[in-house]
Amino acid sequence: MFENLSDRLEKSFKILKGQGRISEINVAETLKDVRRALLDADVNYKIAKNFTDTVKKKALGQNVINAVKPGEMMVKIVHDELAELMGGQAIDINLKGNPTVILIAGLQGSGKTTFSGKLANHLKSKKQKLPLLVACDVYRPAAINQLKVLGEQINVPVYTEEDNKDPVKIAKNAIKRAKKEGNNLVIIDTAGRLAIDEQMMNEIAAIKKAIDPHETLFVVDAMTGQDAVNTAKEFNERLDYEGVVLTKLDGDTRGGAALSIRSVVNKPIKFIGSGEKLDAIDVFHPERMADRILGMGDIVSLVEKAQEQYNQDEARKLSKKIAKNQFDFNDFLSQIGQIKKMGNIKDLAGMIPGMGKMLKKIDVDDDAFKGIEAIIQSMTPEERENPKLINGSRRKRIAKGSGNDIQEVNRLIKQFSETKKMMKMMKNGKGMAGLMNKMPGMQ
Repeated sequence: MFENLSDRLEKSFKILKGQGRISEINVAETLKDVRRALLDADVNYKIAKNFTDTVKKKALGQNVINAVKPGEMMVKIVHDELAELMGGQAIDINLKGNPTVILIAGLQGSGKTTFSGKLANHLKSKKQKLPLLVACDVYRPAAINQLKVLGEQINVPVYTEEDNKDPVKIAKNAIKRAKKEGNNLVIIDTAGRLAIDEQMMNEIAAIKKAIDPHETLFVVDAMTGQDAVNTAKEFNERLDYEGVVLTKLDGDTRGGAALSIRSVVNKPIKFIGSGEKLDAIDVFHPERMADRILGMGDIVSLVEKAQEQYNQDEARKLSKKIAKNQFDFNDFLSQIGQIKKMGNIKDLAGMIPGMGKMLKKIDVDDDAFKGIEAIIQSMTPEERENPKLINGSRRKRIAKGSGNDIQEVNRLIKQFSETKKMMKMMKNGKGMAGLMNKMPGMQ
């Protein structure tokens, strides 16, 4: 997402390169390009114009202070305004009430059911909630089955009444069941249509009125661009929801919905989804998204993802092994597992400032570690613990067993040896960063 917009903005800022002062002329040239970039990203024309007018007002007359170049000054102003355009700061979901009731609304195909499962998993693992998923799409049996499958995957109960065609009664009965069973969170997945119609709007409004949820979230497919914004506006006029969820941000989307929706409906974007996996959900942080759009990376989110997989006991043991130069292939395999749990490799690398641009034209396979894992798993327990045992004949056996060339085995053992030395020297957790740069597909 935002790749084209990022490229266009970068080219726009080059106009100011080498200028000693921001003037009305070079600002106008730059902002003309910025406005075109926003329009190409499917941002509403009025919003794009207001945005560039605000940036122009703030930029004109500002002297370049200290060693800051005009281009950098403009980037800072555009960054702050982009963040403000998307809401300024992250807004938490309301989890008051026992049980907390969250109503999920949106068009068919927007990703409501998948998001319901993701949200249940997110709040269960991050907020220690005990969720109950509720299937209130009485028109599509496939939606009920999908919710059941998702519930099984995350070990969350799913309430259904497959013979009942009244979603209001199903929702009310589900809340009673939650109170009885001790579930302190109820997430209600509702029916959608391919387009907005009166029957759907009346139904979702009736459910909201009957259960009075603590939070109503509108789920919208980010790939639909300005259509997403228009749909969000119509739903908000009928439902007055508390927040927006943007799904499919990993697809071929230009980002216009993310940049426009806050201004149009005056409701915060609370979550974003970027994949089918049930952990592919993030709280929406406008400042961090502005960082990504402008190619600044997102170190804070990267650190948060790392901390989620961080095990203090294992880290202490690993630190002791590194200090004693006892780091082995078992530890190596464990570290790879933790990195893989953090998410898509290219997305993770893109959170490092400057890496997104470098990796843009490189196809980083999400299974980049598969060959390495196969090599390590083809070693005997003794070889993993003591890599010095791996002589020529053993390397041939490992290569054959893992389906790799012996050159790949030699390369991995050499990289492992170098990494081991580096980790012993650093002993502060940064050794894996150097290792990542040497991985196949990352060069």
